[in-house]
Amino acid sequence: MSPQVPGAAPTAGPLLLGVRHHGPGSARAVRAALDAARPAAVLIEGPPEGDALLALAADPGMRPPVALLAHAADDPGRAAFWPLADFSPEWVAIRWAQQAGVPVRFMDLPAAHSLASREEEHEQDQEDAVRLDPLAVLAETAGYDDPERWWEDVVEHRGTGEADALGAFEALGEAMGALREAYGDGGHARDLVREAYMRQRMRAARREFGDAYAVVCGAWHVPALRAKTTVAADKALLSGLPKVKVETTWVPWTHRRLARAGGYGAGITSPGWYAHLFSARDRPVERWLTKVAGLLREEDRQVSSAHVIEAVRLAETLAAMRGRPLPGLTETLEAVRAVMCDGSDVPLALIEDRLVVGDVLGEVPDGAPVVPLQRDLTRQQRSLRLKAEAQDRELELDLRKDTDAAKSVLLHRLRLLGIGWGTPTASRGSTGTFRETWRLRWEPELSVRVAEAGIWGTTVLAAATGKAEADALSAEELGEVTALAERCLLAGLSEALPAVLRALADRAALDTDVARLAKALPALARSLRYGDVRGTDAEALGTVAAGLAERICVALPPACAAGLDADAAAELRGHVDGVHGAVGLLADAQEGLRERWSEVLRKLAGRDAVPGLIRGRAVRLLLDDGRLPSEETARLMGLALSPAASPADAAGWIEGFAGGSSGGGTLLVHDDRLLGLIDSWLVGVPERAFTDVLPLLRRTFGAYEPGVKRTLGELVRRGPGGSASPSAAASAPEGFAPELDPVRADAVVPLIRLLLAGAGPEAGPGAEAEAGAGAGAGAGSDDDDLVGVGR
Repeated sequence: MSPQVPGAAPTAGPLLLGVRHHGPGSARAVRAALDAARPAAVLIEGPPEGDALLALAADPGMRPPVALLAHAADDPGRAAFWPLADFSPEWVAIRWAQQAGVPVRFMDLPAAHSLASREEEHEQDQEDAVRLDPLAVLAETAGYDDPERWWEDVVEHRGTGEADALGAFEALGEAMGALREAYGDGGHARDLVREAYMRQRMRAARREFGDAYAVVCGAWHVPALRAKTTVAADKALLSGLPKVKVETTWVPWTHRRLARAGGYGAGITSPGWYAHLFSARDRPVERWLTKVAGLLREEDRQVSSAHVIEAVRLAETLAAMRGRPLPGLTETLEAVRAVMCDGSDVPLALIEDRLVVGDVLGEVPDGAPVVPLQRDLTRQQRSLRLKAEAQDRELELDLRKDTDAAKSVLLHRLRLLGIGWGTPTASRGSTGTFRETWRLRWEPELSVRVAEAGIWGTTVLAAATGKAEADALSAEELGEVTALAERCLLAGLSEALPAVLRALADRAALDTDVARLAKALPALARSLRYGDVRGTDAEALGTVAAGLAERICVALPPACAAGLDADAAAELRGHVDGVHGAVGLLADAQEGLRERWSEVLRKLAGRDAVPGLIRGRAVRLLLDDGRLPSEETARLMGLALSPAASPADAAGWIEGFAGGSSGGGTLLVHDDRLLGLIDSWLVGVPERAFTDVLPLLRRTFGAYEPGVKRTLGELVRRGPGGSASPSAAASAPEGFAPELDPVRADAVVPLIRLLLAGAGPEAGPGAEAEAGAGAGAGAGSDDDDLVGVGR
């Protein structure tokens, strides 16, 4: 039976300090109470497995926020955190005990039990729809609609004189006693088990220290710890609890994670503000608004000392109008918005992100126990000067440099292990294959991911190799294996590559789906093409890639002519584009591959059974590669747009040939014959079929750039072929006259020489003038040398 929890007044016994977790007011009050009482020992809410690690809190290398991490030894993913910040009452009590030279111990239910029963508790939590929030009840009773404002007014803005050091704890304990009397466990059934264990620890402390010890715990538990219960009743609650072997350590934590943590770390939405309140012993509002002004100045906003003074006055006035003892976060933010942000929420959002929450990342000393994988990762982070930081940071890497290449390899290995410290992003400065851009951000949960990955090896290299080999064996689709092969090359996992290639060859031999084969080829092509940029031996992929390409060339034409619907045709069109790009990368290594692929495209372009979308795309790819004369292109377009073709199929052909993302608009601008064919077909579409093809046409032409659409409109307005007449030439859009304008051509030559030829010391103004004259005269050899024609 659960013990009855009375709401009786406090009796003689140990010093019970009921706190709000991560409350700066509670932290100051705890320090004052401990200074006044000078207990012989301190018990703190937390897992007893952490007792052996408490000595590290005094290490100079320990800088909060940090968290005590406990995880199951055989399942690191089953883990729990107990975060502590500078302004956490528990941390203040730990540091006070160490400075006073008295024993300090944790007293909560062991993590061995709480982790073992986590799944059962999760299911029970799903069923328990209502759970009491004690602060919300007390705030509502006091006439407040916001628990945070009530807590600020009665605790955070309260004095901390030693004469009344225990007054707040006594009042809060009485209030919680009344709530426990009225609501029982408040929907927190597991708390009864935790409190039974806490009482067991208190009995052990009483045998050792008498009543001269202090207890720092959540205020909700104080009435239960004062309750008169028997040892037998507590043992009955604790009997039969499941248990697992656990390992514990300290890990860095962040203010941002405190703001959104669940369970023990919940309840504070403004850790940066609380840290400021704890550290600012006097004039907290003035000091806070000075920080705000400094941040806004860093963002190039004009904020003077007068702004700060006016904001302080406004915050104090708002607090007085609302009957508050001091301005709180709400008043200061409203004052900042009005005075420093000109009423805008945009800079205010920056303040809330950078200061109200903050990106502070704690540090733990080197002596903290860690898994071997974490130790190797830390060593590499230091050697490569890759510091783990809580805020987003963009990292540009030049893979031609050994250090940058090593950073890239480390980040790719961690991604393969599921440790998402870095995320690849598009490079803004260069599109070269030797450039990589990463966005880095360290989250506390990554420490758990590192512990989980420790089952694969004791070093990052060994763990990534083991994980890649296991993933290759368990992969079910060919695309998964090809992506894994590419990741192995990026991560420099040469030892894992043979196992991955064997799995790749096995699945490629058994897979008969041309779509999956086509999806797998681009990743292999990229690996072969760019592997040597990182000094990686990717030759073993060549045989597999060649085999895949051959099978695609054989299987693709029948697959495209198998009566595909619109969605299937669009999917295969994407695969055709992917294979075409892959062939371009593989052509140098695989002799004759480009010719074989061109034959496949010719088959697709000439078969009526192939959907128009794919036929049009095949024609366009052949034209772009210079393997299809413009006369043949016009003939195929004429057939596709003939009256005998269905309007929907003809519209699909146009989309495949001139789709907006393929640069088809520019092609139509420069080729009057192709534009005329499309114009003639469109004019001849029957009225009843026009509404059916209109969505396809809108999708095709709507994606063009505004300038291209405007130019096409001008060309259609004057009519196809009209450019041959002088009047049409005069009205042609600028830049699209039928004859070359030598003046305009001369003007661009110096820029082309600078971009493509490389302007050396000898390429002075005289050389540029000579080149311009050559262009105006139409000198063929000079121009060919300039732009690289025939080379």
